[in-house]
Amino acid sequence: MDVSVVILAVGQGKRMCSDLPKVLQPLAGRPLLSHVIGTVRSLHPAHICVVYGHGGDRVKAAFAEEDLVWVLQAEQLGTGHAVLQALPHVGQDAVVLILCGDVPLVQAATIVPLMAAAGSDKLAILTTNLVDPSGYGRIVRDIAGHVTAIIEEKDATDEQKSITEINTGLMACPARLLAAWLQRIRPDNAQGEYYLTDIVGCAIEDGVSVVPIGADRPEEVLGINDKKQLAEAERNYQATVVDALLQQGVTIIDPQRVDVRGSLTCGRDVVIDINTIFTGDVVLGDGVQVGANTIISNSSVGPGTTILPNCILDQSTIGAACEIGPFSRTRPGAELQDGAKLGNFVEIKKSRIGKGSKVNHLTYIGDATIGEQVNVGAGTITCNYDGANKHRTIIGDGAFIGSGVELVAPITIGAGATIGAGATVSKDAPAGELTVERVRQKVIKGWERPTKKL
Repeated sequence: MDVSVVILAVGQGKRMCSDLPKVLQPLAGRPLLSHVIGTVRSLHPAHICVVYGHGGDRVKAAFAEEDLVWVLQAEQLGTGHAVLQALPHVGQDAVVLILCGDVPLVQAATIVPLMAAAGSDKLAILTTNLVDPSGYGRIVRDIAGHVTAIIEEKDATDEQKSITEINTGLMACPARLLAAWLQRIRPDNAQGEYYLTDIVGCAIEDGVSVVPIGADRPEEVLGINDKKQLAEAERNYQATVVDALLQQGVTIIDPQRVDVRGSLTCGRDVVIDINTIFTGDVVLGDGVQVGANTIISNSSVGPGTTILPNCILDQSTIGAACEIGPFSRTRPGAELQDGAKLGNFVEIKKSRIGKGSKVNHLTYIGDATIGEQVNVGAGTITCNYDGANKHRTIIGDGAFIGSGVELVAPITIGAGATIGAGATVSKDAPAGELTVERVRQKVIKGWERPTKKL
């Protein structure tokens, strides 16, 4: 089946009370429109046309790398007019699938039956039932249950407003039928707009079957018009993601306090504590434990690693059986090999920590290569930036760095070297030797501490 997709992304979204166009509002860390595009990509359509209007330049810029056909609706004359602008860009023999840029949670499994129902000669519409249908067009049926019309709420009678079956805005039909019907609709309604939903009447007049396809999960097809609905959609999205993880055997201490804003892949026996956030592509190996209040972005964590509470991992590679935290931060380019340990208030940036090495307390390691079985004492920093350029620190296997040490890069600490506490080391330290750099301690006898003048 040749399918062309038309996504309506025109609305200004006044009720969002935001300068950001509605379809760019974030859901799970991605614009609403991104979710819709991602879903239809899985259907491999011949064309994806996005009809844009308000904030169009910003919308196009946000998807500059996507292979999309952009269609401008210069005048806001309604949904029927918007789809009409896209028709020259779809195949004449295609089935046209019409989606909404502000209905981000719809799944491919819901869309496929809609396209199949349309086939080559029918109009298929996606409906669902809501306890509170306020704001949605109502599906009007005759006594035999056949769809006779879609009535927008502003045009509905009190009796029609009591109908709970609503139009989701998602439709599918052959392009040749759609083109003819869009030429016939008129703006004879309360808003003076060309309603896409009026093609239902055209189809009935022409004897074309109107096939309603019901969505089993209403939350999947709800539109988003304000920040409250956006927040509700976020929770619906997270509930779906977390439920899938639970079904895979992941232990999640409180499913309502985990957010996945990207792709989270978990091995067996993974445990995730409360208030954890995963962004981008994250992989957790078998037996990984993630402590409370932790954020992991675009990182992989090896099997058996424990991440204690209040840690941030960003663009990092963590080996097996490591221990991180509490209150540790790994920045882009950080790599921990198997069995490495980061303690409390340790920050690692663009550095490799070798197997079994420990960086335990109050320490900054940047642009460094640390060998195996190295101990880095509390309060140590690598002075990697001279105000213009970054320089590397290299620490050999088995070295011992005392507390309060400043390593002024570029510098090499040899294997098995020991650096005495409190040293500022600006020259290479030889392997297997003790390097100490301290000012001689003085005692000033008879000195008195200053006091405030009365």
